[in-house]
Amino acid sequence: MKTSNALLFILVLLYINASTQWPTHTVCKEDNLEIYYKSCDPQQDFALSIDHCPDIATHTFNIRGTAVLRHSIKELYIKLNMIVNRRTVLTYSETLCGPGHSKLIFCGKKKGEHLHYEGPVTLGIKEIPQGDYTISAKLTNQDHVIVACADFTVKNYLDYY
Repeated sequence: MKTSNALLFILVLLYINASTQWPTHTVCKEDNLEIYYKSCDPQQDFALSIDHCPDIATHTFNIRGTAVLRHSIKELYIKLNMIVNRRTVLTYSETLCGPGHSKLIFCGKKKGEHLHYEGPVTLGIKEIPQGDYTISAKLTNQDHVIVACADFTVKNYLDYY
């Protein structure tokens, strides 16, 4: 009996590991703007929320984000890709933490520590492009290991003209 229970338990754990997919989270859903995200790191999800969705393009808005670090951050790099119809149409990358580049308060955090940010963000853009598209965001550390990864779905129906 104990052997069959142990075997059943192992099979359940294997099934959960094989089929785990993180849920899609809603960041904002307004009349003309919807933003969702889903972690693309198979081992870790994270929490993200924003205040007042309509101000996201033209004003400073407040965000809250939290995760537990699976890897230390001595250096941190971000790479963003804008994807339309499964084709990358825009790529942006930047060093966020590194020698002489400590733009964030969590530069230097160690594995197992909580990564938490709550405060203002300004995107510095005039408008969010109209349409449906994906923004793929990947944060990697000095060892080229993924620290956080997410795919954001943006649906903007607002005509700025």
